[in-house]
Amino acid sequence: MKSTLSIFKSLRLVRRVALVSAVFGAGALSGCYVVPIQPPREPVQPSTVYVAPPPASVTFTARLYPANQAAAAYGMVGAVVTNDLNGRGTFSTVINGESFAGEATHAASNASREGIANGAGNRGSYINCHYQMNSATMGTGQCRLSNGAQFTMHVGS
Repeated sequence: MKSTLSIFKSLRLVRRVALVSAVFGAGALSGCYVVPIQPPREPVQPSTVYVAPPPASVTFTARLYPANQAAAAYGMVGAVVTNDLNGRGTFSTVINGESFAGEATHAASNASREGIANGAGNRGSYINCHYQMNSATMGTGQCRLSNGAQFTMHVGS
């Protein structure tokens, strides 16, 4: 049988080996660096939504073509219609040197594309037009001057 002294020496040797192993293991692990698998994410910035303001108005050109003998003396006449996009707008033209200015309105029904344009001249005459829009930017109609001259109107280009 082994002596008690040799058993203590063996236990001391085992403890020393265990201690040395622990010291070397700790030293080996202290040099390790953990590398992330994915790159770091960018911080999330709050998004800002910009809403463009609606257009203030849309301007159309209109051409008035003579439709009777009284209008034939004036020939083709240009006009301008400005729509404020709220069912109203302005109307202006110059016929035989007289400037006409007034307003244009759509019919009350949203489904209707019909409208009326009226203008007063700077010499006392007036013009009255009825029109029908075929699309958002084009339409046709008829205009009548206070002297009886009649025109066919084409709105848009």
